[in-house]
Amino acid sequence: MGHLVPPGAREEYVDVGAGRLRVLRAGAPRPGSVPLVLLHGSGTDGAAISWYRLLEPLSADREVWAPDLPGWGGSLAAGPVGGPRELAAVVDEAMGALGVGRAIVAGVSMGGDIALNLALEHPDRVAGLALIASAGLMPRLRDRFTQAGAWAAVHAPDPVVLPALWLVNRFFSGTAVRAVVRNPAAIPGPVVEEFTREARRPGASLGYLHYNRAIVGRRGMANDLSERVRGVGVPTLFFHGEDDPLVDPRGSRRAAGLMPRARLVLVPDCGHWAQVERHDRFLAEMREFFGLGG
Repeated sequence: MGHLVPPGAREEYVDVGAGRLRVLRAGAPRPGSVPLVLLHGSGTDGAAISWYRLLEPLSADREVWAPDLPGWGGSLAAGPVGGPRELAAVVDEAMGALGVGRAIVAGVSMGGDIALNLALEHPDRVAGLALIASAGLMPRLRDRFTQAGAWAAVHAPDPVVLPALWLVNRFFSGTAVRAVVRNPAAIPGPVVEEFTREARRPGASLGYLHYNRAIVGRRGMANDLSERVRGVGVPTLFFHGEDDPLVDPRGSRRAAGLMPRARLVLVPDCGHWAQVERHDRFLAEMREFFGLGG
């Protein structure tokens, strides 16, 4: 069975150093318009899952690209490359291969972490940022015990951690997708089905595991950009559910206060997958903040 293709999108492929990437493309170039690049989250997420409801409306007046990152979705065979800096380098390479010079880059959770690294390491690629429940903005997890426990879990030997991830993906994927939102009824059926299918593919968690091994330190988060964001000068929209159980909204609030051209939107009664659960609000905020048509 093939991968989910959202309404209004078409499937393409691009070759980069990491391997062959599946890319969802919507819309068409318009004179004077800046394209959008959409980056999915971690776990067993993917471009079609994170952006199912948004590819079509966001492409009303511009071209939109949403890659499956190496180790996820339709790019599973490309194999994982590591942490957010390495993934940002892949996005930079893919944009060049696709002929996308500069774009507004939106990322959810891990995708936000990658988007921030892209803006810091490859600033010529980024005209603006939309960061949904972005990772990479907290110095550590809830407390030192949680941090140490997470480090021990992700750095366990492969013969221990891989079977555990397989069991979780095989038997608890439905529970996991419902746990990241406040209102499970807001998740479209095709998104739930695709998430479950992806979780059960062999090797589905390798990208997630490599990313977490790169960012989770014994005493703190190795991907913490909460001070470096001062150097990001492009217009930046932070969009975060107030009831996010996975990524603390305090990171978005603090980063938005440090950045010169940032706006923070905290969405009440909304969980981690804010762009899925409140896609209507996200779309409205994107159109207002970046002046998108539609």
